[in-house]
Amino acid sequence: IFASNTSTLPINSLAEEWKDQSKFIGIHFFSPVEKMMLVEIILGKNTGDVALATALDYVRQIGKTPIVVNDSRGFFANRCVGRYVAEGNEMFLEGVPPAMIENCAKMAGMPVGPLSLGDEVALDLAWKIVSATRKDLGVKYVEGPLDNILEEMVVKRERFGRKNGKGFYDYNGKDKSLWPGIPDVVGQPKSADSFNIEELKQRLLVMQALETARIFEENCLTDVREADVGSILGFGFAPYTGGTLSYIDMMGTTAFVELCKKFTRKWGPRFKPNKLLREMAKNNETFYGRFPPKGEVAVKDAA
Repeated sequence: IFASNTSTLPINSLAEEWKDQSKFIGIHFFSPVEKMMLVEIILGKNTGDVALATALDYVRQIGKTPIVVNDSRGFFANRCVGRYVAEGNEMFLEGVPPAMIENCAKMAGMPVGPLSLGDEVALDLAWKIVSATRKDLGVKYVEGPLDNILEEMVVKRERFGRKNGKGFYDYNGKDKSLWPGIPDVVGQPKSADSFNIEELKQRLLVMQALETARIFEENCLTDVREADVGSILGFGFAPYTGGTLSYIDMMGTTAFVELCKKFTRKWGPRFKPNKLLREMAKNNETFYGRFPPKGEVAVKDAA
């Protein structure tokens, strides 16, 4: 059985080169591996039951928590992480001071800000992912502000993140401080008083929850519990919420969709609620009510 730790390359395309696709599977670890408890097990369209059972056994033997997802570029966790980091970069370009972006993320319940997380994952890895995605999708690829920022940071300035001591932060052993040259890349920041702290906090959480709802609609995720557990253990989504889908349920699908529509009007179509969310809001449904975990009986959500 062959397992790949790829971060975003589709398992289906990798499996095409394997002699027996039923024995090809994804086992995606998170960095730093010795600290992160989650492992994503990714099923290709032809992955067999034996490969899945073996992967589950392996992950449990090494003391990690597995979730099983279907193949999708970026799978589950990295798609959400990418959206989180990209939203931080969007705020950059709006003139939000870097320290304010980081502090708002922590105030919202995230363990690290999007700039810190970008450095930890490695900016050069993010650039490689962007480049590979652009190559694979061709004319269908939609370029965003993150592309230009990454090119400036990685290609032109060789700032790769914590790995080479230079990213959005400068690193000196365990100490780090925001890089003074950030305005040279994204422009001079505006006054912090120009921005609504609560909205900044909400944007960072809503974007990750919205991406989870899209992934669930695409059937990449099939279990609401794995979405919640995966979001907390995989990328530290505000634990007090119970996870990305519980965050939506806790707010109420109708309220969440209205918030997404408000953000769409203010900041663009990246916040547009997907069809599943709109349908659930219309019927006043929750994720745990509409998609009860296996073994539980579906309940009608209260009106």
